[in-house]
Amino acid sequence: MAENITWRGHDTFIVTGQAVIYTDPYRLKKDEPKADIILISHEHSDHCSPEDVAKIQKPDTVIVTTAACAAKLSGDVRVVKPGDKLEVKGVPIEVLPAYNVNKFRSPGVPFHPREAGMVGFVFTTNGLRYYHAGDTDQIPDMANLAPDVAFIPVSGKFVMTSGEAIGAVRAIKPKLAIPMHYGAGVAGTVEDAENFKAKASVPVEVLEPE
Repeated sequence: MAENITWRGHDTFIVTGQAVIYTDPYRLKKDEPKADIILISHEHSDHCSPEDVAKIQKPDTVIVTTAACAAKLSGDVRVVKPGDKLEVKGVPIEVLPAYNVNKFRSPGVPFHPREAGMVGFVFTTNGLRYYHAGDTDQIPDMANLAPDVAFIPVSGKFVMTSGEAIGAVRAIKPKLAIPMHYGAGVAGTVEDAENFKAKASVPVEVLEPE
């Protein structure tokens, strides 16, 4: 299930096949394949990077993102919020919430507040359902999603720790989990990913950044 997936580090994946789909493009190389669809979870600079979007954007690229991120971008931008469903270039997309419940920048102020409307995505391509959780803790909204592949943050500090991610995949029930949000100089290390793999209740594949 991971054969059409390339990880560029942090939360950036490229899923190819039916369409070329990017999630949260960040620190991309200059010669990346052009995108048919770009999914951006929220406006923080390590997720919504206009410079990186420009490297992969073509005239008919569709960007699906939140209003706060859309304000930084141009082109065919579809603004979404949690609960939305749409279809782009034959790819069904469901928009889920992503937020913190116990990660705070100051007392009572989460890094990713629920009311900010940050998101994760479930998208279906190549006959498989992929869940990109975005920057989030374990939340009730992800229970029983049962995707084929789940991209799950594991670094802690701003998102789930590896231990919390183990609980999250027990609730999500994916066929395969792939850890993200570590090793990009933002938070977390490969040890977080390996700990997640060793203890998770579902199959886990730790990808090498390419």
